[in-house]
Order: sequence, then structure tokens, then C-alpha cells
Amino acid sequence: MSAAGPILELKQVGQWFGSFPALAEINLQIQAGERVALVGPSGAGKSTLISLLNGTLFPTQGEVWAIGRNLSMLSPRTLRRVQQQIGTIYQRFHLVDNLRVVHNVNAGHLGRWSWFKSALSLLWPLEVEVAAKALTQVGIPEKLYDRTDQLSGGQQQRVALARVLVQNPTVILADEPIASLDPERSREIMDLLRNLSQSTGKTLVMSLHSIELAQSHCDRIIGLRQGQILFDVPSTAISPEMIAALYRIDHEY
Repeated sequence: MSAAGPILELKQVGQWFGSFPALAEINLQIQAGERVALVGPSGAGKSTLISLLNGTLFPTQGEVWAIGRNLSMLSPRTLRRVQQQIGTIYQRFHLVDNLRVVHNVNAGHLGRWSWFKSALSLLWPLEVEVAAKALTQVGIPEKLYDRTDQLSGGQQQRVALARVLVQNPTVILADEPIASLDPERSREIMDLLRNLSQSTGKTLVMSLHSIELAQSHCDRIIGLRQGQILFDVPSTAISPEMIAALYRIDHEY
């Protein structure tokens, strides 16, 4: 793959869970620096697609390429190195509630730190200045030593984003990053993600339920329905008819 080639690519990808086809014949290319929204009804395959892109799930058929590598063909060690370049933000945050914020932010270092350094940092936080800088970037520097379970949902999502900043990946994947937040907090988190992508050139792929936020914060929208791509268009080209087709209810008798 050349430097100008896609940073993420799916080639004829299918994914089954038992007899259920979660994705079928997906062909997709995402270029470096793009901001892409995955939209569609629940069960359309958005979260499955995110899991394939970060290598936590391997396809039943086809190939998933990331950072120039076919993820299914890598040794566990090489896969971990590639995954260090892919940061993922989850709907449920994946934070350790009973730890202080600094420890959760420092989890972004785990792919680089030795086991000993990681364990030592739990006793006496290391690289505190890096964690503090990341928290400043997401707007909550004063929460550095707070217990994570004492934070609001919006603040916890900011901690998850700060952890990704510390990881400093090439690609950021966000799986329903605002699903559990109120509208004001949702827009704040979306603004942070967009600004981060714009200022650093990082590729951003998000699964979202809000078409409005997908249009305002991404430059490309991919509509998924029943495990297939229904449309893949610039955000300015999406139409009411496309949205209606994406969310239509099929009645079967």
C-alpha cells in the first residue's frame, strides 16, 4: 500500500454471529485525515464494523486492512503494534471507576510501557504532566486526581478522550461516543473530536445515531442497514429521501 492509499480498508467483508449475518459484502476505503460517520438503525452493523477496524474482531470472510496491514494475517505481537496506532472510544467509556482520573488517562501508555512501569504507575503516577496536558485539552485539568466514579457522564467521556490523546494514535474510532450524554454534553464531545481531528490530521471514524451531528461534524457519511452499505456520500449530499430509506420500517407478515 502506498503512502497515498487508504489508511483503513475492508475488502468483501462478511461477518456472521452464528447464523446471523451482521455484515455482508462490505467494501470500504477510508483515507488518512477523513472524518467519517457511520449511521443507521440499531443492529445495522455499526459497532461490528468498528470492532473489525480495530482488530478486536476478525471477519468471517474477506480482509480488513489498517495502517497498511491485513489484520487477520498478523502475529499477536505485530497486531498489538498496529492497534497502538488505533485509539478506540467506547459508549461505556471502559474506565476503571475506583481509580483516580490520572490512572485512567495513563492507560493510554499501556501499549508502550513495560509491565513493571505500568504496575509502578498505579502506586505512584508517572508522566503526570502528559496526563495533565491531555486533561487540559479536553477541558477538565482540575479532575486529575479525582476518583473516576465521582465524575459525571460527560466528564468520564472526556477522560476516555484524554486517554486516547495520551495514546496518540493515527486513527481514532468512536463507537456511539455520545449515546449516554445529554444534548449539550453530546455537542461538546463532538466538538472536541472534530477539533482534534482538524488540528492533528488524525483519521476519525464514528458510529452515531444523530444525522444532524454526523452532517455538522463529519465530511463523509456512510449509511448502514441490515449489515450492508446503503449509501456512502459527502455529508453535504445526504438527502431526506436517503435518511427515510435508511430508517424505514419493513413490515413482514
